[in-house]
Amino acid sequence: MQWTEIAVTTTNEAVEAVSNILMEAGATGTKIDDAADFAALQPTFPGELLDKSSVPHQESGAVVTAYYPATVAITELVPDITQRVQMLTQFGLNIGSGAVLTKPVAETDWATAWKKYYHPVRVTRYLTVVPSWEDYQPTDDAEKLLVLDPGMAFGTGTHPTTALMLQALEMTVRGGETILDVGTGSGVLSIAAKQLGAGDIYAYDVDQIAVDAAKANLDLNPIAKDVHVAPNDLLKGINQSADIIVANILAEILVPLIPQTWPLLPEHGLFLSSGIIADKYPLIRDNLVKTGFKIIQTLKRGDWYGIIAEKPGADD
Repeated sequence: MQWTEIAVTTTNEAVEAVSNILMEAGATGTKIDDAADFAALQPTFPGELLDKSSVPHQESGAVVTAYYPATVAITELVPDITQRVQMLTQFGLNIGSGAVLTKPVAETDWATAWKKYYHPVRVTRYLTVVPSWEDYQPTDDAEKLLVLDPGMAFGTGTHPTTALMLQALEMTVRGGETILDVGTGSGVLSIAAKQLGAGDIYAYDVDQIAVDAAKANLDLNPIAKDVHVAPNDLLKGINQSADIIVANILAEILVPLIPQTWPLLPEHGLFLSSGIIADKYPLIRDNLVKTGFKIIQTLKRGDWYGIIAEKPGADD
């Protein structure tokens, strides 16, 4: 079968949003060639000699590539994708050139080619993201594996915003907590929380494609088989209380989410948030404080911020 490749040239900070746009436009899969992922590439096991120069990679920025069957009207699709990519600047994202290019490609060329770009990456002290096809073994007893299929959209777990939330979960989960994962995407945060000892987890995403991707990734991680996943618009209509609420989404979407989290958290409950580019940090911080939250800790990777906020108790 003949397929069409649509490649969007962008930046590290915009790859997940661009992937989402391409999947919503009907892509059967995406691959992300990100200079940041290459920079984080490490040997799979101690003592392995990794010749990074032999690995195809982006020198800078990122390219998000999607594939569409011959039945899709590409000439009608490209202008819509281009417009939606350009609109990401309204959310404070740097999209780089945002160029959208197309070319025909044979099915056998794309079905497995993207696999060479993904390798196990130890994102935090305890958490390692592992592509589903890799036969990777933990290097020590403390290492926990998050098995993902990067062929789906919604990220590989190594983007700074996701890494910040993995770090925040590692810092706050003590065992047995009920967690709400808002905008679950790939499901990586729910998987991580389970690996860290969380109890019941309820994961939501407004996008059914993301819900399906999350379910597929949860199935790859037996420890996360009991995570509840469902489509939902943020926390509208949700009455499930939680010890921790986690959200890795754009800052503009965090703003309406913040007041929704307040009634669902007990005293000293935690709200972990990321997806906050540097110039949006004051906006989120101020909205958290206005709602009543206490900022416990601010995390930072590059131009991205994560926040650990607490609902104060009567004794505070």
